[in-house]
Amino acid sequence: MSHTAPTREVLLRPDRLWDAIGDAPVDGVSVLVREGRIAELGRPLTADPGVEVIDMPGCTLLPGFIDCHVHLLNESAETSPVAYQTLTAVPALRALLDNGFTTVRDLDSAHLALNVALRTAVEDGLVLGPRIIAAPNILSPRGGHGDKRPELSQRYGTQIGAVADGVEEVRRAVREQARAGADWIKFAGGGGFSSPADSPDSTAYSQTEMDTLVATADDLGLPCATHAFGDRAVLRAVAAGVRSVEHGCFATSRSHTAMEEAGTYLVPTQYVQTYFLDRLDDDAFWSDSMSFTRTSYRTHAERLRDGLRRPARTAVKVAFGTDAGMFPHSENWREFPTLLDHGFTALRALRAATCVAAELLGRPDLGTVTPGATADLVAVQGDPFQDINATGRARYVFQAGRLVKGPGSGRCPTRR
Repeated sequence: MSHTAPTREVLLRPDRLWDAIGDAPVDGVSVLVREGRIAELGRPLTADPGVEVIDMPGCTLLPGFIDCHVHLLNESAETSPVAYQTLTAVPALRALLDNGFTTVRDLDSAHLALNVALRTAVEDGLVLGPRIIAAPNILSPRGGHGDKRPELSQRYGTQIGAVADGVEEVRRAVREQARAGADWIKFAGGGGFSSPADSPDSTAYSQTEMDTLVATADDLGLPCATHAFGDRAVLRAVAAGVRSVEHGCFATSRSHTAMEEAGTYLVPTQYVQTYFLDRLDDDAFWSDSMSFTRTSYRTHAERLRDGLRRPARTAVKVAFGTDAGMFPHSENWREFPTLLDHGFTALRALRAATCVAAELLGRPDLGTVTPGATADLVAVQGDPFQDINATGRARYVFQAGRLVKGPGSGRCPTRR
């Protein structure tokens, strides 16, 4: 697969620019990109001879979006051959990049180092997609959210998932993730809606186990993300020192206060919850294998709907994440309007997917349109501050200064 070569200099002329620093977009500001980085911003900027100029009428230019919680690999294929699993990620990567997401954090693949290999493939230009920040597997106790097919273990002794119980197993599991090339460590602090042996109310690891897990990761220079829904799981994880809590949909003010004080990020993944809640009465949507998940969502529906409105009323640092892969990857942009439906402002939602997400990932070069920043950019048709659905109309996408979607890229804008 060939990429469009990065232009040494290109001048971008959108109708308006939002740099993620200001509280609103500014009209008439042009951006000069040089050697993959933002070189200059100005009103106006004049192109030198030989500099490519791209006019973007009707568009708002923003930092490339960051999705901090995706699953690139098809969960239904987790027992398939590794080569097939890998191929299921290719259309997912394309869909995410087409939506303007130039960086994603992939939190768990079935094979130990599969998303690490995908990370390298993207870096080497073998596959077109967002840059990948990888947590190879979700660490879980037996019977926890990451114990994916316990019936296979009971019948055949075959274990699906990175399961670890007790301090020594947990410590070893973290080190195995690091050896596989992990950027992050993810673990199940509690249960989930689709778990065969627990519920979203359950708590997976003891405080001692969580403390050991996070400390071992920290010794290796790796931050931790925890899957957790309720207060007990969230509070234990925050006390252990995790950097991000994924979901947290049942968390109350106790957890939010603890997260605020500790500086812990919340990745609320709200669209995936409404995706399933809105389909509870659609019999055609639910296969027999999903009947357990349907029952679980139905049982917790009202608590879940209430919980989705709480984060917007807090000062917790919220980073954008969607759980794409649990629903079609092409719909991950819908997290933006879902956040607004639950009380977030457009400014907070857009910062969650740009500068705040970059802070969470420890990538100060991403998430803003400022001189020296990596030229990851998305131009959307319209103004997302006036119409948040403009986030679903990505017309141009640049990754490290390379045009990867839009006229001239060889890949025309997706019609919506």
